[in-house]
Amino acid sequence: MTGTAPLRRRARVSMADVAAHAGVSAQTVSRVANGSETVVSATRDRVIRSMNELGYRPNSAARALKLGSFRTIGVLSQTLSTIGDVRTIEAIALSAAEEGYATTLIPVHATSQTDVDRLFSRLQELAVDALILNLEAPQLGHAAQILPPGVPVVYMDPDAPGAEVVVDTDQVGGARQATRHLLDLGHHTVWHIAGPAHSRPAGRRIDGWRATLEESGRPVPEVIRGDWSVESGYVAGQEIAGRDDVTAVFCSNDQMALGLYRALSEAGRSVPRDVSVVGFDDTTDGRAYAPPLTTVHHEFSDVGRRCIAAALALARGKTADPLSVIRTELIVRDSTARPAS
Repeated sequence: MTGTAPLRRRARVSMADVAAHAGVSAQTVSRVANGSETVVSATRDRVIRSMNELGYRPNSAARALKLGSFRTIGVLSQTLSTIGDVRTIEAIALSAAEEGYATTLIPVHATSQTDVDRLFSRLQELAVDALILNLEAPQLGHAAQILPPGVPVVYMDPDAPGAEVVVDTDQVGGARQATRHLLDLGHHTVWHIAGPAHSRPAGRRIDGWRATLEESGRPVPEVIRGDWSVESGYVAGQEIAGRDDVTAVFCSNDQMALGLYRALSEAGRSVPRDVSVVGFDDTTDGRAYAPPLTTVHHEFSDVGRRCIAAALALARGKTADPLSVIRTELIVRDSTARPAS
């Protein structure tokens, strides 16, 4: 007879098997598996060694039924294509892990009723204790239809329909700081390369930029739209790079500022000698731009901590702050200067 013998499925290791191997009671193994702090460290270490040696995997479904918790937070996000979104999701996942929770990421691209129905079915089967919504306006329009009943929700947009608990960055305040910095340097006005029209964060950054110009009695240039990408910043920059009246530009994120750098360079204009540039997000890459980028800083780690704190409070039946705002700070580097006389 030739061929390979079929692999035999390994029998599932039970809690009783671990207890016998470690020389403790099944109740002690259960307490260790559930993260109880009542087990002395030497016993806990012995039980964990036995779990590892035997290949024991706790039955998460049974544990969830017993404890009333899945120890998992769901995160709905519209995109992972921008550095800001990636760092936000990373911050949430790390903060959840610090609390002993896992995260389940659900990309949302619901543009039709069929998409909504499919996502609704998926969410109904999702074993999570709470949801965090990192969504733009079009997806938020579907949120009320797709969210499973009884699951607490933390929003990352104060304008979201039905939002009761919100964690948000001070978008308006950050844009005000960027615009005020450029005006204080002596620039007559500040141009703005904004995020997409459907984005609420982009809209609030426009609000802060425009309000600062109007309060200062300065002309408000027409908004130039990008889509958060480097390429869109480059295309937007081509519209204004050749204009001598453009001496200062506030970009709605650091990636579009990099695209603007390229457009200005190709037009023979230097940063900041000819045009001062400010970004938003303070990404690590911005510090390596030539010249290093002046930008609006906000702590992504703080966003993650506050989202998880609010989600866990709600999941445990407690109250959470209805609005938690992450402060911003302007980081001045070498991409801004007084206008050439």
